[in-house]
Amino acid sequence: MGNNWWEINPGTRIDTPFLALYIDRIRYNIEHLIESVNGDIQKLRPHIKTHKLGEVLDLFRTYQINKVKCATIAEVELCAIHNVPDILLAYQPTGLKQKRWITLLHKYSSLNFSTIIDNIDTANELSELGKNYNLKLNIYLDINAGMDRTGVNFKSNWDNLASAITQLPNINFLGLHIYDGHLKGTVEQRIEEASDTFTQIKNKLFTLERKLGHKLKIVAGGSNTFPFYATQENVESSPGTFVFWDINYQTNLPEQQFKPAAVLVGTIISKPSENTLCIDIGYKSVASENPLDKRLTILNDNKLVPISHSEEHLVLENKGNKQYKLGDTIYAIPYHICPTCALYETVQVVNTQQEIYNQWIVLARNKKISI
Repeated sequence: MGNNWWEINPGTRIDTPFLALYIDRIRYNIEHLIESVNGDIQKLRPHIKTHKLGEVLDLFRTYQINKVKCATIAEVELCAIHNVPDILLAYQPTGLKQKRWITLLHKYSSLNFSTIIDNIDTANELSELGKNYNLKLNIYLDINAGMDRTGVNFKSNWDNLASAITQLPNINFLGLHIYDGHLKGTVEQRIEEASDTFTQIKNKLFTLERKLGHKLKIVAGGSNTFPFYATQENVESSPGTFVFWDINYQTNLPEQQFKPAAVLVGTIISKPSENTLCIDIGYKSVASENPLDKRLTILNDNKLVPISHSEEHLVLENKGNKQYKLGDTIYAIPYHICPTCALYETVQVVNTQQEIYNQWIVLARNKKISI
């Protein structure tokens, strides 16, 4: 073994491909996140979509991070199983999701749940469900800040919709949910655009608060705009990727200085030509929604460049002088860690001695746990 942080003691490795997590780096990233809000942990509501792991939720709790955000019912159930006190489903419950949502609220009645809506019809449906099941449902209004994925447009009269929601029985209107993952560019560009939009939203929110006679909450942003929302008063920030980080954000969000903590481990299984190697990290082992040059980066050797990819194979061109043999281990960081993690039933946990010492089940990768 060399001095490279990613190398794993061969005596503890399992068959490849596998995803390795480095516990000291995960802890560093959580601590760095807390430092980024000057220790004000109440400003943090991290998204769990990246890791989907109960053990990471337990780690959050050791740092007094007691609020999280989720995208699926399974993720919410995982948080409930691990007794996270405050859980936001940032995904509008429609159809059968509403029934599953209500079932969760009943089963874990001691926890604080909330969700989002972006139209009066869904608000009415949830109000009716609340009446039928004798529940007061906590609701945020989902604001479309320009991503055009979900939410009511921030330039519209969304305050009228919010006012109507507050009048519904069995609904507790908490405030606004804002996600602006579409914002790209330098940190200065992202902050400027987020600030311009947020100023317009806040102006209308202030008028709404005066009308209602009380303050409303704001849950806002992801990784791209975390540097902005981390500085705003009375705003909960919701980055998710920070916990493992990846090549995409290492390249495009350099100001945040989190450390990569998740590594793909593969094996050279063939040498189809003098200058090519084939490894076992195929589509089924790394997120592949991006072009070939944006799927992973080889840590061992930056002269190994992907040239073709299929379900179980990745062919690398060796543009350097280092020679490799069959069975050699290849380490890589995924370009997009969130869907990569969801490809693995289990992850291998590495300690500071560079040994695999534990295995965690990625339980919330499932569409359903029990509800």
